[in-house]
Amino acid sequence: MATVSATLTWTVMIATSALCYLIKLVGYLVPARWFARERLQRINSLIPVVLLSALVVAQALAVKTHVVLDHRMAGVAAALAALFAKAPFPVVVLSAAITSAIVYRWH
Repeated sequence: MATVSATLTWTVMIATSALCYLIKLVGYLVPARWFARERLQRINSLIPVVLLSALVVAQALAVKTHVVLDHRMAGVAAALAALFAKAPFPVVVLSAAITSAIVYRWH
């Protein structure tokens, strides 16, 4: 397995940081009227939901480079059921954790 040198790691980190800073700077230079468009506002309101959903799916289904169905998906399913039942957030989290633990123990 190939290892990555410390120099390459720092170079990538600094380049990524510079790129993020430039993107943020460009955001300040864009005229405000461009962001006032209704369609852009709707799209921007959906971005956090999509990113969080992608994170949940990636963390629940992936082990390294493989897709697996295990106790984590049972926990996600329990959380979804609690959400659809309009349960309070602590109940959603506890139901996911307890379900995942039970399925993990059975397996």
